[in-house]
Amino acid sequence: MKEFVERLVKEIVDRPEEVVVEENMENIRNPLLELKVAKQDMGKVIGKKGKMIEALRVLLAAASKKQRKDYQLIVVDQD
Repeated sequence: MKEFVERLVKEIVDRPEEVVVEENMENIRNPLLELKVAKQDMGKVIGKKGKMIEALRVLLAAASKKQRKDYQLIVVDQD
């Protein structure tokens, strides 16, 4: 799923080389994906009223159903 999210986000942003997705598997049933993008791309990833990030989460949920896992996607600020 990490590669799936990374591929989708790279198509949205202006700086695809700065897209990083880290997978945290502490909870096997609910893995966490942390998405990091360039500051200037943060608005594109989140979208107006959070519509873009919500759409990414819906696509991730649909793609992960086959694995019977409930992935969580969060956007992390790169400081």
